Amino acid sequence: MIYPWQTDEWGRLQALRDAWPHALLLHGQAGIGKLHFAQHVAQGLLCEAPQADGQPCGQCAACRWFVQGNHPDYRIVLPEALAAEAGFVAAAGGDEKADKAAEKADADDGKKTRAPSKEIRIEQVRALLDFCGVGSHRGGVRVVVLYPAEALNVAAANALLKTLEEPPAGVVFLVVSARIDRLLPTIISRCRQWPMPTPAPDAAAAWLAAQGTGDARALLAEAGGAPLAALALARDENRALRDWTLQQLGAGRDCDPFACGETLQKLPVPLVLGWLQRWLYDLLAQRSAGTPRYFPDASAALARCAAQTDAAAFARFMKTVTRQRAVENHPLNARLVFEELFFGYRDLFA
Repeated sequence: MIYPWQTDEWGRLQALRDAWPHALLLHGQAGIGKLHFAQHVAQGLLCEAPQADGQPCGQCAACRWFVQGNHPDYRIVLPEALAAEAGFVAAAGGDEKADKAAEKADADDGKKTRAPSKEIRIEQVRALLDFCGVGSHRGGVRVVVLYPAEALNVAAANALLKTLEEPPAGVVFLVVSARIDRLLPTIISRCRQWPMPTPAPDAAAAWLAAQGTGDARALLAEAGGAPLAALALARDENRALRDWTLQQLGAGRDCDPFACGETLQKLPVPLVLGWLQRWLYDLLAQRSAGTPRYFPDASAALARCAAQTDAAAFARFMKTVTRQRAVENHPLNARLVFEELFFGYRDLFA
């Protein structure tokens, strides 16, 4: 089933059934369920007894195979790291020979295993050529889900572009992205764009409450209105460290960079950068409009800090954080990164 806030979107999508595009680009904010929606679309296209509104029946052989993850006319392409995290093992769309070769190379280097890639590699896209070149096993369409499209490295993006320029007959690509601005314009131009809206606050809060989360409004605010991201925040094992970090940021000139580096050093750099960037956004919002977006419960601390910051120093520090974001996934010394960042933050109040 799709999420409650996707029902209207599903109805609008059925207008394409008479002339389904060879590639559909589903794009929108992260954390609103685009991948789940794309998988449901894929199941509906492969279903052998769909309902009147295009929903999959859930009973036919095709639906059972799809749920089990072994439908012969379906492929999902994910970065290795995301596939392992989400439990997609055989469906990651990789090239078995390439994977074995890489594992052998790692063994030769004295490594037990190589780190799972966070990119969609060219071998994964090339593996689709074999899939696209074989006829349908069930006499219908073949469906490829690619997520997230912004994870395509340069070589993989160019390989996908060649496939989209000469689309195989009977193959439907469902391309999913939270950062359409990072895609090649030529890839975007060869897909039918389908923007996925962020759900209304009331609908998102009601769904979160049904999942047993407390303070749904505050979670939604921190997640930018995305309900799945808000649910992940509620279940985040690092929630206590996040609250401690906000206390340090709220302390302004009394922030302790050394304590921050020591306490946060085992956390992923992108996670802490996300907290810091949201706080800075709220500081700016507090200065200009008096209304924070992500941390409304910290409005008093934000107002105090906003009144004490220097505008020129704030602009420079924002650029520093943005540059750090560009290399956040590189192998960095997290403790040194955090100490430098929090020293820079404290200097805003000098």
